Amino acid sequence: MSLATAMELETRIDLPLCTREPMLKLLNQQLADTFDLFSQVKQAHWNVKGMKFMSLHLLFDKLAANLLRYADDIAERATALGGLAQGTARMAAENSNIEELPFEMTDGKAFVVAMADRFATYGASSRAAINQAEDVNDAVTADLFTEITREVNKSLYFLESHLQG
Repeated sequence: MSLATAMELETRIDLPLCTREPMLKLLNQQLADTFDLFSQVKQAHWNVKGMKFMSLHLLFDKLAANLLRYADDIAERATALGGLAQGTARMAAENSNIEELPFEMTDGKAFVVAMADRFATYGASSRAAINQAEDVNDAVTADLFTEITREVNKSLYFLESHLQG
């Protein structure tokens, strides 16, 4: 299943169809990446082992909660633009650009490295989404991705702090 741009729902938002269609595709791509990253963070949360278990267990749970909030905001923006949010687990798995997490991983440091890599990838795609939204004069979508990028950068800082010192 590809990320269709079909406009299904009526809207009175004053953005032309030529703006809304690429934004719908962009929003659904970011939604797929967000849900995939959410599931990988929960995988880390459930399976992390080692001396820093509790701090990482709690950190991963907080990061997952943030990702669910981003997913909700992204999906609501897609539907506000007159499109459909493509947000099932199967849709996310099929369309995500986030690298798959190794199934056998349990080591706390390995999880932190893997999560830092994935949050860096997600942050970069969110930053690119800001530029794409600005290019078609959709300031609201750009603002949404600015807020997400700000928080993802903070999450990346928290992850990387575990790897320093």
